[in-house]
Amino acid sequence: MDKFKEEIIKAIKKEVKEKIELEIPPKPELGDYAFPCFSLSKIYKKNPNEIASDLSKKIKKSKYISEIKTIGPYLNFFINKNALTEETLNKILKEKDNYGSSNIGKNKKIILEHTSINPNASPHVGRARNALIGDVLANILKFQNYKVEVHYYVNDIGKQISMLVLAAKNKKKIKFDDLLKIYRDISKKVENSEKLEKEVLLQLNKLENGDKKIKNEFKKIVNISVKGQIGIFSELGIKYDVFDYESSYLWSKKTHEALKLLEKSGRFFFDKDNRFVLDEKGFELGMRVPVLVLTRGDGTSLYPLRDIAYALDMGKKDKNIVVLGEDQKLYNEQINAALKILEKKTRKAIYYSFVLLHEGKMSTRKGNIVLLEDFMSEALKKASKELKQRYKKIDNKAAKVIGYGALKYGILKVSPEKNVIFNWTQSLNFEGETAPYIQYAYARISSIIKKNKNKIPKKANFSLLNSKEEIELIKKVSAFPQIVEKTAKELRPNTIANYTYELAKQFNEFYHTHNILKEKQEIKNSRLILVKCVQQTLKNSLSLLGIGVLERM
Repeated sequence: MDKFKEEIIKAIKKEVKEKIELEIPPKPELGDYAFPCFSLSKIYKKNPNEIASDLSKKIKKSKYISEIKTIGPYLNFFINKNALTEETLNKILKEKDNYGSSNIGKNKKIILEHTSINPNASPHVGRARNALIGDVLANILKFQNYKVEVHYYVNDIGKQISMLVLAAKNKKKIKFDDLLKIYRDISKKVENSEKLEKEVLLQLNKLENGDKKIKNEFKKIVNISVKGQIGIFSELGIKYDVFDYESSYLWSKKTHEALKLLEKSGRFFFDKDNRFVLDEKGFELGMRVPVLVLTRGDGTSLYPLRDIAYALDMGKKDKNIVVLGEDQKLYNEQINAALKILEKKTRKAIYYSFVLLHEGKMSTRKGNIVLLEDFMSEALKKASKELKQRYKKIDNKAAKVIGYGALKYGILKVSPEKNVIFNWTQSLNFEGETAPYIQYAYARISSIIKKNKNKIPKKANFSLLNSKEEIELIKKVSAFPQIVEKTAKELRPNTIANYTYELAKQFNEFYHTHNILKEKQEIKNSRLILVKCVQQTLKNSLSLLGIGVLERM
């Protein structure tokens, strides 16, 4: 409906020179768009009701505007439904898998960093939300023709990895599945032993000084972990273009260069422990003492310094977007404050809240976690059980599409700033706001088309699509490009997830009210094209969410 909205704004602008903002009326009978005239009262020294009445006489109907009504201070517009139907359905039939893209990213490049969890164990469900959000954003930005490069920043030289390296000494053939237990055990030991704490820090000191043996030990553990983590994410269809290793910023001396730049800013001091500290007063960080510690007392770099070096590197290239947990918000603002001090490009962050257990936030160190791989296994198990109950057999491919779809949608439908409390019974339900419900709507359309011998008419009389349910369904599919563009600009996957459910719901309302195949040929033809266009839109929107479809469910 974007074109219709543009035409209405254009028509109003011929009479009004001020900024035009349209609203959507609360009820369809009040029109498709409304222009409130309150803001014009002061300018024209008239009652807004009078202004609306005057404008209604001046603005003419057109190919896009079928009726103009004044309702008090509002100028209400009814779009030409026949024009909307014809334009929308022909556009979907022509563009197919590309329908929804408005090409806003042409000739623009984006670096998108997501997941970037510590390579110390199998990922838990809480952190998997990062990867799911990042993957959808990558899909949507690529769909809008941005050149997207997906980065995974590997924290391969932190204290957590040093603990794993210490614990792995004298252990042979360590596997990915062993890392979580090893990490939990060493965390508890280091917490209660000053001697072990010193050994962990000594290893980091040797690492920064280029000790080859230590470097190889770190590399070995990190490779096992990263390979295992990526295997899990790739099973969900999540892929990465570039792996950036934190250690490379150390060996290339870029951390040293970043420190020198910050030193020149004059906003630093050495504290009583001889640590290099950046003064970030004046950046509204909401801290009692707004400082950022960049090195340990022995001069070895801390994560923030390496992160600043990384952000400086990424900032040289293109727009930089990073997906972070809400617990990283203050930290990221501190990194951005350091970049502002250096007068460099800051990074745009998308924050998300957590997937919670009843005990609270998940933590690898404390052990109160649900591993993503276990969660995925549960998805397949429950989807297989559902399929067996329905069809007396299990199709492993279908179980994956349904199970992983339920897992993804259950997390993605929630706005990023809200916590997700996952419910398997609800998420795998074929009714309600779930992936199976949406996938079933797609499969139902496939069944309708199959009953028509897989034939879709090339032409139809679209003016016959004039019932309330049909018009609302057409309006819904016509809004898809606008929804995709909004999601790409606001970087909120729940917008498209919620739209997809609403479309499936509106299709089902239409399906239960109107017959498709047992109608006169002319009506049948027009409805077959309509449902085919709905199916295409469902497929496109689910694809952006990283969720597959099935022809039969």
